[in-house]
Amino acid sequence: MITLAKDCLLFQLSNGETVPFSAEMISVELTGETARWFEPEVASHAAKAVFHYFKSELGRQSVTAEEFAGAMEKVLRGFKPSEAAEPTACFGTQVIESDLWRLAQEAGDGCELVFFPKLRNELRQQLQQSPRVLRFRGLRACVKQIARARRWTPQCRALEEQIVGFLRECAGAETGRAEFALVVE
Repeated sequence: MITLAKDCLLFQLSNGETVPFSAEMISVELTGETARWFEPEVASHAAKAVFHYFKSELGRQSVTAEEFAGAMEKVLRGFKPSEAAEPTACFGTQVIESDLWRLAQEAGDGCELVFFPKLRNELRQQLQQSPRVLRFRGLRACVKQIARARRWTPQCRALEEQIVGFLRECAGAETGRAEFALVVE
């Protein structure tokens, strides 16, 4: 028996075939009305989030294509603009980005001791603008900067998980805020 890679899920197709996929291998094609509402990048990030949910949160090794598609539909419906609003008005102006790598550089030699308070402040400042989507990009470069690593190591992986967990905790602790999606890439 061949061992499944750590970053893969087995997808059970409707024809009975089982195919391994990693999060990067999943592509989403939006058609019709949904193509008008979402940028391809948003759909790609949603697919990666759903993949992470099944793999990491639920600890699943396999998932049916229908289950995955249903979860994707739920996620994308959460982003669907109201019928009265123009799609660009709903999503174009309410996506706020922050650069994790920039924050890591600003932390300087203080590394994690300075980085995490800066990250919490950045999150709070961004939430004051009531975004629909709050995107933190540059995670990999940030982790390597803080860990002072040239190559990805197990220490980097642990720090990456710590940063994502920290963002989730801080976002969850900010009560009284409007609902928003947190994307970390």
